Amino acid sequence: MRISEICAMALLLVLGSVLAFADGINDPVIIIHGVSSALSDSSGCPGTCITGLTFSFTSPKSGAGVLPFFTNGSGKTWTSLALIETGPNQVLPNAITCRQTFFTSCTAFILTSGKDKGDVEILMKGLKGLNPRQGILPGQSFVIAFARTDGVGWPKGGVPFSAQAGTVPEPGTIALMVTGLGALVSRRKQWKNRWQA
Repeated sequence: MRISEICAMALLLVLGSVLAFADGINDPVIIIHGVSSALSDSSGCPGTCITGLTFSFTSPKSGAGVLPFFTNGSGKTWTSLALIETGPNQVLPNAITCRQTFFTSCTAFILTSGKDKGDVEILMKGLKGLNPRQGILPGQSFVIAFARTDGVGWPKGGVPFSAQAGTVPEPGTIALMVTGLGALVSRRKQWKNRWQA
């Protein structure tokens, strides 16, 4: 090996070691994930039962922490979930990091119109493929947790949030389904022509 290759490998190893010990998340984080079925009880809708598509909650008293769990009691699969922080904003939306297991994307932004103008919205959407077991299923329980780093006070304790669940498949999902159906119809015509020949 040449000296330049050895130096490049050594630099790569040092960089990898530094990254392994670095704290990659310095932003305030919102975490949404499913809850074990062991937390379910015989009532059929444990925790805070959400029977519609809207609900509200407040951040933990200390600002960081885990809220008691929620259950989708609406009877519909939620294909998106929007959380809107009402009141004065403590942090810019691009500083908020999401961790969740139900959707493919999570973005935060400031609303620019409507009754919630100026509030921060955290929007989770996008189903993982065409698997019907994605999103938040009817009867599924989940928790919402807030984490933050020192010096970043988001959210403050007791900040109200409103939530809106969506149940309509996204245009991207519909486009994939239509493309797949079109391919099947096209193949069917080809197969039919081959059999008749």
